[in-house]
Amino acid sequence: MELSTFNRVFSLVSLCLLVMLHFTLNLASDSSDEANALVKWKDSLWNNDQSFLPSWNLYPVNSTQLSACTWAGISCDHAGRVESIILTNTSLKGTLDEFSFSLFPHLLYLDLSMNQLFGSLPPQIGNFSNLTRLDLSNNQLSGNIPPEIGLLTHLEILHLSFNQLNGSVPEEVGQLSSLKELVLYHNNLGGLIPSSLGNLSNLARLSLSSNSLSGSIPREIGNSSQLHVLDLSSNHLAGKIPTELGKLVSMNNLVLNGNQFSGGIPQELGLLIELEYLDLSANRLKKSIPKDLGYMLKLHYLNLSNNQLNEEIPDQLAKLFQLSALDLSHNLLKGEILSQICRLENLENLNLSYNNLSGSIPSCFEGMKGLSFVDISYNELQGPIPDSRAFRYAPVEALEGNRGLCGAASSLRLPCKTFTSHKQIFKGWQLVFTVVFPLLGALTLLIVVLIIYQRRKKRNNESNLISCLSGKRRNHENMGEFWMSTVSNIGEKATYKEIMRATENFDPKYCIGRGGYGSVYIAKLEEGHVVAVKKFDIHSLHPSEMANQNHLLKEVKALTELHHRNIVKYFGFCLHAQHSFLIYDYLENGSLNKVLGCEVEAKKLDWNMRIGILRGVAHALSYLHHDCFPPIVHRDISSKNVLLDSDYEAHVSDFGVAKVLQPGATNWTVVLGTCGYTAPELAYTMKVTLECDVYSFGVLALEIIKGEHPGDMILSLSSSLNRMKEKRRLRDIVDQRLPFPDPEIQAPIIKILNLASACLDANPQLRPTMDMICKEL
Repeated sequence: MELSTFNRVFSLVSLCLLVMLHFTLNLASDSSDEANALVKWKDSLWNNDQSFLPSWNLYPVNSTQLSACTWAGISCDHAGRVESIILTNTSLKGTLDEFSFSLFPHLLYLDLSMNQLFGSLPPQIGNFSNLTRLDLSNNQLSGNIPPEIGLLTHLEILHLSFNQLNGSVPEEVGQLSSLKELVLYHNNLGGLIPSSLGNLSNLARLSLSSNSLSGSIPREIGNSSQLHVLDLSSNHLAGKIPTELGKLVSMNNLVLNGNQFSGGIPQELGLLIELEYLDLSANRLKKSIPKDLGYMLKLHYLNLSNNQLNEEIPDQLAKLFQLSALDLSHNLLKGEILSQICRLENLENLNLSYNNLSGSIPSCFEGMKGLSFVDISYNELQGPIPDSRAFRYAPVEALEGNRGLCGAASSLRLPCKTFTSHKQIFKGWQLVFTVVFPLLGALTLLIVVLIIYQRRKKRNNESNLISCLSGKRRNHENMGEFWMSTVSNIGEKATYKEIMRATENFDPKYCIGRGGYGSVYIAKLEEGHVVAVKKFDIHSLHPSEMANQNHLLKEVKALTELHHRNIVKYFGFCLHAQHSFLIYDYLENGSLNKVLGCEVEAKKLDWNMRIGILRGVAHALSYLHHDCFPPIVHRDISSKNVLLDSDYEAHVSDFGVAKVLQPGATNWTVVLGTCGYTAPELAYTMKVTLECDVYSFGVLALEIIKGEHPGDMILSLSSSLNRMKEKRRLRDIVDQRLPFPDPEIQAPIIKILNLASACLDANPQLRPTMDMICKEL
């Protein structure tokens, strides 16, 4: 090789080495700068405890090796540069003023939610040019949202809810072309909603509720074609609801309640055929209810209460077969209650109170077995009260204010009177003497025969039919009594004999699970319905505990009054000396415990499905704790009592030990529930609280992520998140049977682990509520 050629090659190699060395030194320098900046920010915080973020230190001092990649809450890319800072619920106290935003150009995720950060949001936040997720919710931040937020053009998720931010929503938010979620609820934001939000073509969720926003929803929002959730509730918005909202054909939830909207409900809302939840209550809406709302065939919640709507209830609402809650109260509606409303087989809650409705209540209400709550107070209704469960158990407040009503309910006894003339009275008595008296003897004999026949019939358990819930508590001390009931139409013709036939007298081969109080069997009825039958073991309880049938009745009572998509559906029950059982909806995939215990089945539950299951359980518990009055504590939340349907959606089951928290009562109890999920304070306080369920939920959350019961891991989590992160990296915690989660999935998983840590706090008062957990999930 010629010397000149050799020199050229040597020079080229030397140049490459110099470039690589320079690049390596730059990476080392970048890593050191990031580590130093994080420690500087840590030192500026008000946490003086030596145990606070102990892994965040500058030792060893060799700057060429210094890196934050192994620190708690920090994740790095392949080049060793910080790309994720997730410190949810770590008790951070202080401001963001000392945070060196410019030193983290590769940061993708910043999650400091559920802490105690205060002060303003610095404008330097705009230096995070590659940031895709920013979550500072549940802190004490104040001041304005800086307009520099608009520089975060890669941002997909912006959560600043539950703070004290004021000022207006900056127009620059409309520059966030990648934004999918904008969540700013529960702040002090005022001014107008910026019209620039219409530029966000990828926006799927917009939540600005519980602020002080004023002015007409901007019509430009109709351009956000991917919007699924729009929540502007509890503000001071006025004007008309823009017809352009009808362009948001992907919308699932539209929540505009608690504002000052006027005019009519635009008929264009009927174009939102994917809508499931619509709340326009507590506004100043007038005119009639649009017939076009009848096109929302997926709607399950409709609330138009506390407005000034008039005219009659349109019969098109009877097309909303998925509707479970309908509230038209506190309006000026007139006319009669539609008989077509009885077609709404899924309707559970109906409120028509404080209107000008007249006429009689349709008798077809007696066939609406799923209806559990009804309020028709303060109308001009008359005639008999339907003999249905909802009316029978309605409080007096739900019926009062209607002078013409008559009949019997649990809180109302008004005989239905018939006025007759003197001639009619004479003819009536003449009929009594000439016809009735001669038949009285024969009738009496017939009644005696029937009584004897019925008593014999009760002893023959194979001839008893499942009948409608009568609401009359029988004497269950006599175990010879037999009682079957239903709140759904699947069992109208199903007999005890059929249940026994379908299970071959509860043959073990039909057993699909066992619990603390009995076994569960699968039964295929003659009409094609497949149900689960929970047969109670009469010997399952200790003699000192309540009688077994009382536990059964407790679960029945709980189930008949609970209606939620994430709570198992109940069909009927039987109480008998030989066999006592409940009939549930059969859920194809069985219990979560069974699925997680089988490697093949567990692999089917990917990370998104597991997060969805946890959300379902959270919503069910939030319903029990915050939407039921008095609140209900389940007391036995575990993977065995979470059932999965064909779509792997979660349904909470087994209310045998549920307890209603009566106001003013001490609510003491013996320790019940599944070992390994029970809150530790029950062992020494013996007092049932909502926090007991929260603790169990925390254990379940860990089990879903880990793929098995967390065991001793509970002890390390219940003390502090930082200790957990030092001892156990995410890779060691997650279910090893699944692929390690991608970065976009890691953030919600870490949030779940942080929530679980908070749920397992030794101090029950420091645990989050299920309502808070639902908002975070």
